[in-house]
Amino acid sequence: MKRIVTVGLLSVFAVLLLRAEGVQAQSAAPGVRIAQAAPEYVPPRRKIRRVPVYPREHYYPDVYPRYNPGPNAVRECNAYYVQEARPSGTVITPRMNCYWRPG
Repeated sequence: MKRIVTVGLLSVFAVLLLRAEGVQAQSAAPGVRIAQAAPEYVPPRRKIRRVPVYPREHYYPDVYPRYNPGPNAVRECNAYYVQEARPSGTVITPRMNCYWRPG
């Protein structure tokens, strides 16, 4: 029933629009000023976000020493597994310990 009513109202609205095509708008009197549109809104620019740059020592926090060990240095890493207690139960996770040795 709703569809029939909706289609009927739409058809009546369409007929009214077709009849109103011949209607013209009134012209403004010569002494009347025309309102002008406001200038387009330009949002304020956002500040540029500064990205922090840290010294090289922060790239390998687990490596000792934290300075450049030289051109012939070799990074030694020992990998092992550790049990961790988690809410879902005990799990085994990999860990790694690294250090620099002279090459």
